[in-house]
Amino acid sequence: MAEQRQRRLMTVACALCVFYWVHCCSLCAVAILDPIDFLALQSVRKSLNDLPGSSFFASWDFTSDPCNFAGVYCDADKVVALNLGDPRAGSPGLTGRIDPAIGKFSSLAELTIVPGRVFGQLPQTLYQLKSLRFLAISRNFISGVIPANLGLLRGLRTLDLSYNQLTGSIPRSLGTLPELSNLILCQNKLSGSVPPLVSPSLTRLDLKHNGLTGSLGPTALPPSLQYLSLSWNRLGGPVDRLLIRLDRLNYLDLSLNQFTGPIPGRIFGFPITNLQLQRNQFSGLVQPVDQVTIPSVDLSYNRLSGQISPMLSTVQNLYLNNNRFTGEVPGNFVDRLLAASIQTLYLQHNFLTGIQINPTADIPLSSSLCLQYNCMVPPVQTPCPLKAGKQKTRPTSQCNEWRG
Repeated sequence: MAEQRQRRLMTVACALCVFYWVHCCSLCAVAILDPIDFLALQSVRKSLNDLPGSSFFASWDFTSDPCNFAGVYCDADKVVALNLGDPRAGSPGLTGRIDPAIGKFSSLAELTIVPGRVFGQLPQTLYQLKSLRFLAISRNFISGVIPANLGLLRGLRTLDLSYNQLTGSIPRSLGTLPELSNLILCQNKLSGSVPPLVSPSLTRLDLKHNGLTGSLGPTALPPSLQYLSLSWNRLGGPVDRLLIRLDRLNYLDLSLNQFTGPIPGRIFGFPITNLQLQRNQFSGLVQPVDQVTIPSVDLSYNRLSGQISPMLSTVQNLYLNNNRFTGEVPGNFVDRLLAASIQTLYLQHNFLTGIQINPTADIPLSSSLCLQYNCMVPPVQTPCPLKAGKQKTRPTSQCNEWRG
């Protein structure tokens, strides 16, 4: 009996030890995190909530280790990354405001908020995140201006504030960030001019769908750029001297602006996959230096003139419509069109006088040709886009006036 009693006491003692060990370790785990970071996490949680259908914050139980929370990543006793919201495509995001306490994280290198309904202004305290490398808060309802003091984040490499409701100008301080490689501010309500961007690391610049105005100087953008989109703004002036410096571009979209002057022939030799210069006021001749290997080139709705260069016949999708091109269409265009090497050739609304193609030629079903509204009767009847109108030929008076 005494022996059994002793065994029971030992069992109870062991159970108490296990409980004590687990309880103490749990407390230790909570205590591991820097107290300032712990309090900052609590402030973040109080200011943001899950949208219906989201369960992102379900794991944020502050009686356990915060480093095990969803979207929280730690290094030793510091939070180094915050990915707020469920990153799965199409999942509901978060709502609420970004608490100014976000600036308390002394070692935070990455801050992202997934698409949702987060609103209000960007906290001015973001500049305190001296270790920040990656800041992405896109597709939410952030309003107000971009804080100029973000220019104090000298290690920032990516800034993505796209698809929000930001207003005001782009701070000039962002243009001097030495490590910045991605600046994505598209789909906002930004105004003013594009500040000089001199970061030697900048490879992606996306400012499309804003209200930006003014011109771009020859050295306004760094030659390191590989992706440039400025479409759907009100930018103007010549860009030929700027473009010839950007010989690393693989994507260029300047469409729907008011750019003027010539298009430099050299850019047709850049490693671009999609060249979009449509709906501007570019003028003069188009003279590529060599055969163009860019798959898609859109120069439509400009003021370009002269004869169409044979060097453009190697483009798969070519849009030259609504310009002032004259003369005959080069024969190599016809050859490549009939060989199905050209998928789209839009030449409507110019002053072209002829094309050497047999009226009975069998144009491949995979190819689209439009010749409407030129100074000739189209020798072949092919479907054209609705915007081309119903008139087959330009009035003789306009053709004579242009020739004169």
